[in-house]
Amino acid sequence: MRATEWPASPRPPVRLLLQWGVSALREAGIETARLDAEVLLADVLGCSRAQLFARFHDSVGRREAAAYRGLVVRRARGEPVAYILGRREFYGRAFYVDRRVLIPRPETELLVERALTLLEGRPRPLVADIGTGSGAIAVTLAAERPDLRVIATDVSAGALEVARLNAERHGVADRVDLRLGHLLEPLDEPVDLIGANLPYVGTEEAKRLPRDVVQYEPHEALFAGPEGLALIRELFASLQPAHLKPGGAVLLEVGYGHGREVVNLACQQWPQANVRLHKDLAGIERVVEINFLSPATGEV
Repeated sequence: MRATEWPASPRPPVRLLLQWGVSALREAGIETARLDAEVLLADVLGCSRAQLFARFHDSVGRREAAAYRGLVVRRARGEPVAYILGRREFYGRAFYVDRRVLIPRPETELLVERALTLLEGRPRPLVADIGTGSGAIAVTLAAERPDLRVIATDVSAGALEVARLNAERHGVADRVDLRLGHLLEPLDEPVDLIGANLPYVGTEEAKRLPRDVVQYEPHEALFAGPEGLALIRELFASLQPAHLKPGGAVLLEVGYGHGREVVNLACQQWPQANVRLHKDLAGIERVVEINFLSPATGEV
């Protein structure tokens, strides 16, 4: 069977459909061809990937086969699987996503883990999620801590609409306060923790990004100046004592190779702060933690 030859049978078995999907995606240059073909077919058939293999010899109806073909064509053109399916898993939950928001990445779960650790022992904490996008961080924190409230900000009204859908989906809309605005501008009260997964890709790196990222994900959620540090610098410059409660903290996800530079920037601006750098599961320096442990100074 040629790479893009559609099975001749009007009710092809799962095995042949999957074979066609993998071949078509490989021909299109998709590196994750097999995984993507399996995920898309499992979604069409309403089963898990594991169940898919148990159904290898089952016939697929014309409507389902046509739907699968359409999804594979979209993926072959470069559209991310998360946008095709309209969802992405994050911290064990399914989040709705579309092209208005960046697709949540597994490495961002480290920021959530650090936030939950830092908030241990703080009753009814208030968190600010700056640049919330899909709301993955804000919604996850609220879902993990029933006594926690989040102020989630973004400059994109479209992104806030997606975040609202996710807050409602996971039953935390009453504790996730969505606000339109730039960086810290929407904050009107001190918080226990500021978390931010801001755009951190340099415009000079655009040519090195995967095609599906550059062509489909929102550039305003990806790029932050030539080096990728423009928004982090701006956040640091705007951070004032009134933004944090005594002993508060800041967590920032940073790009590859940016960890040490962001740590140096933080140490220069707040010499009294305790600044740490955390690596993700791949060993990449991913989250910068800034703890303000000397509230008696009256300074952030």
